[in-house]
Amino acid sequence: MISRLPLDGQLESLRAVLARNDVLMEVLARAGALGLPGWYVTAGCLVQTVWNVVTGREPTSGIKDYDVFYFDEGDLSWEAEDAVIRAGRGLFAGLPAEVEIRNEARVHLWYEDKFGVACPPYDCTEAAIDSFAATTCCLGVRVEADGRWRVYAPHGLSDVFNLVVRPNPVLAPRSVYESKAARWRELWPELTVLEWPSGSGPAASPAG
Repeated sequence: MISRLPLDGQLESLRAVLARNDVLMEVLARAGALGLPGWYVTAGCLVQTVWNVVTGREPTSGIKDYDVFYFDEGDLSWEAEDAVIRAGRGLFAGLPAEVEIRNEARVHLWYEDKFGVACPPYDCTEAAIDSFAATTCCLGVRVEADGRWRVYAPHGLSDVFNLVVRPNPVLAPRSVYESKAARWRELWPELTVLEWPSGSGPAASPAG
């Protein structure tokens, strides 16, 4: 069982599994060309690739989009982020998937309007990854210029390989976690979805 391997073995297995997703590998290869500070491909596209491979599905099955996070506090204007997004649109053109690029230094400017709770400013991309609604999705990968993989996995990889969805009540409201988990379980019924802990974390519903 992969989740019982030593951490270095789990990392090797993660890389082998993610390599089965050709779209993901192309996103990783192209993202580096943008030269974005602190960038990672992150969230659902990674864990869902693992879920697909572990359950015998096509590696890209059910993946809604591919998230690229970066952190640039030098210019917090929407215009600066939009310029990066437009550059990415050209770079990722032709891929059979949507690639979403976000500057995590700006999240605190819009998060409360969208989700109903305030988000303190992040100080790095890793801090943003730490705040995902499910700890299982707290995972980021990038390929360095020398070809080495950099993997950020603050909660380890056992839940990812064991198909366990675990809540992370540090920022996102309970409703966000439950909505995401319900969608995931429809697509991957093999998942074990753990309940939001009673009395933990923000209880607000998303705005709109």
